[in-house]
Amino acid sequence: MGRRRQARELALQALYLADAAKMDAQEAFKIVSIGPGLDDKTEDFARTLAIGAALHRADLDALIQKTAENWEVKRMACVDRNLLRLASYELLHCPETPVSVIIDEALEIGKRYSSEDSSRFLNGILDKVKDARPQET
Repeated sequence: MGRRRQARELALQALYLADAAKMDAQEAFKIVSIGPGLDDKTEDFARTLAIGAALHRADLDALIQKTAENWEVKRMACVDRNLLRLASYELLHCPETPVSVIIDEALEIGKRYSSEDSSRFLNGILDKVKDARPQET
């Protein structure tokens, strides 16, 4: 598994813990990053994604809510909602990563941590969220 995939999975775990336990994302990140150490670059990327998504949670949830017709964010499966937050954050705030990579990674991580059926759901929403990505100049 590549380092960036590891980072995304670690970020998802932190966001999930913060959401499910109603705790601070930085504290959740500290907890999930205990154990066999990742290299500094991978851990920094994971921290950037997790904390960034947590800081922008209200805006991300509003965007996800707008694109997820007939689905309330709070009623989505916890893994799916946090994976949407993570991928949406990366789509909007990490212009160096191609859109297709972000969406493909989210779908693969969703298959691992959620259900096989979640990929259609995630793909449908992220395909709309990508339209809000700032255009490169």
